Amino acid sequence: MMEKINASSEGYFVLLGFSKWPHLEVVLFVVILIFYLMTLIGNLFIIILSYLDSHLHTPMYFFPSNLSFLDLCYTTSSIPQLLVNLWGPEKTISDAGCMIQLYFVLALGTTECVLLVVMSYDRYVAVCRPLHYTVLMHPRFCHLLAVASWVSGFTNSALHFSFTFFVPLCGHHQVDHFSCEVPALLRLSCVDTHANELTLMVMSSIFVLIPLILILSSYGAISQAVLRMQSTTGLQKVFGTCGAHLMVVALFFIPVMCIYLQPPSGDSQDQGKFIALFYTVVTPSLNPLIYTLRNKDIRGAVKRLMEWE
Repeated sequence: MMEKINASSEGYFVLLGFSKWPHLEVVLFVVILIFYLMTLIGNLFIIILSYLDSHLHTPMYFFPSNLSFLDLCYTTSSIPQLLVNLWGPEKTISDAGCMIQLYFVLALGTTECVLLVVMSYDRYVAVCRPLHYTVLMHPRFCHLLAVASWVSGFTNSALHFSFTFFVPLCGHHQVDHFSCEVPALLRLSCVDTHANELTLMVMSSIFVLIPLILILSSYGAISQAVLRMQSTTGLQKVFGTCGAHLMVVALFFIPVMCIYLQPPSGDSQDQGKFIALFYTVVTPSLNPLIYTLRNKDIRGAVKRLMEWE
């Protein structure tokens, strides 16, 4: 297997992925394919439902539909290539393909970090300032927040992209990961990459730690407001909507922090592949289930859609 990989590496990047565990590749292929199909069906369902049901034309459901579209794009930027590599003996991706994949994986991952902050702000306004909600979360402002999330993600990715792909690489192009990502590509460099690693650390802090702090701050304020509530119905509604968002935040940020906030080592690289696989494959497939099962409005929209049919 490794001889075939070495022979085909010229003009391509070789994604070693899970080639250390060839006995797992068929199992991983089946499991990843199932989760990918769940992601496509679940997120498309959320997007279509939010579009068809007028009761869901509110900021509270505008942002989850954005998240669903984002998850569709994020998984599609890397999972089809991973499935191809798991199924056949070739583990290669073209130079152009690697560049495109790196750019979009970074851009969409960063966009999700920012979008989750925006969603936490929406929940903060809904719970802590309900009388001003329609004014503060005006549809035009919501669209601006969504655009800002996407622009910040793609701008950050352009910075990393320029720093990474202009670094001279050694002879072999074997990437010890299942997709083209910055740390794995920097390990192929023949020059000092401390400046690149520092840039990666700083930008990771800005787009991972700061969003997480803002999200936790929002939910700290929401918790205080909830404790002052006397209405049981109000409490249930708050826990239903905010609980779903907190689960999504935990499923995304905890794996990302495990990868980017631990010192690099041989063992951590192998662990990092499986952790990255979790937030790339599993998390996007669970988001629609979380929002559907824990939200009365979504369940009501599903019932209305079924009755209408």
